[in-house]
Amino acid sequence: MSIESYKSHSELLFGKSISDVSFPVYTSIMIGIFGCKTVYDLSQLISPVWFKSYLNLAKSRQIEWSNRAISTFHSVYITIVSLYFVFSSELFVDNLHLGPFTLRSSIFSTCALGVSVGYFLIDLGMIIWCYPSLGGMEYVIHHLLSLVALSYAMLTGQAQIYTYMVLISEATTPWINLRWYLDAAGMKRSKAYTINGVVIFLAWLVVRILLFIYMFFHVYIYYDQVKHIHEMGVALVFLVPSVLSVMNVFWFCKIFKGLKKTLSKTE
Repeated sequence: MSIESYKSHSELLFGKSISDVSFPVYTSIMIGIFGCKTVYDLSQLISPVWFKSYLNLAKSRQIEWSNRAISTFHSVYITIVSLYFVFSSELFVDNLHLGPFTLRSSIFSTCALGVSVGYFLIDLGMIIWCYPSLGGMEYVIHHLLSLVALSYAMLTGQAQIYTYMVLISEATTPWINLRWYLDAAGMKRSKAYTINGVVIFLAWLVVRILLFIYMFFHVYIYYDQVKHIHEMGVALVFLVPSVLSVMNVFWFCKIFKGLKKTLSKTE
C-alpha cells in the first residue's frame, strides 16, 4: 500500500489524517512515559529510606511496589482531569449550536489523554515483561482495550466525553494499591486495613458499577449525538465499557467476599 493510499484510508477511518495530529499530542505521550519512569525511579530511591518493610520484600515484590507507585500517580492525575471534563468543563455541554458533544475536543482534552496513553504503554510493557507477577491475562486485556479506546479518542477527537467517564473509574486504584502496601507492611490485621476494605467496596460500587450504568444510560439518552461518531468509534463506545463492566462486576464480587472475610475476623 502506498503512502498516499494509506493516508486516504486513515482519513476515511478517522476523519482526518493521523499525520495531522499536532506535535503537542505526541509530546504529551512522552511526558506520560517520562513521568512514569521518574515516579518509578523516585520510588526505588525513597522507599528503602522511608519504609523499613521494603527491604524485606523479594525483588519481584519491590518491582511491584514501584509499579504501584506509578499507577497511583496516574490514577490521581487522570481522575482529577476526568472529573473536570465530565462535570465542570463546558467543552461537552449539551448545546446543539456547538455541534454534537461527541465530536468535540480541545488541545487540553486531547493532550491529557496522551499522558494517559503514555502510562498505559509503560504499565502494559511492565506487565508483559514481568508476566504474570504484576497481573494475569485480565490485566493485559484491560490495558489493551484501554489503549485502543484512548488512542481512538486522542487521534480523532471523537467520543472523548465517554472516554473520560470510563477513566473516572481509576479513582479506585489508589485504595487498591494502599491495600497492597498495608499487606506488604504486615498490617493486614490493622484497623487501617479494615477501613481500607470498606472504602474500596464503596468506591468500586460508585465509580465502577453505578457510574458505568449512568454512562450506558447517557449513551441511550443522547444516541442522536452518539451516531455522529464514526462506526468504529460507536463500536468502541459500546464494546470497551461492556467488557470492562463484566470485569468490574467480577472483581466487585471478589472485593465483597474479601470484605466479608475481613469484617468477620474483626468481630
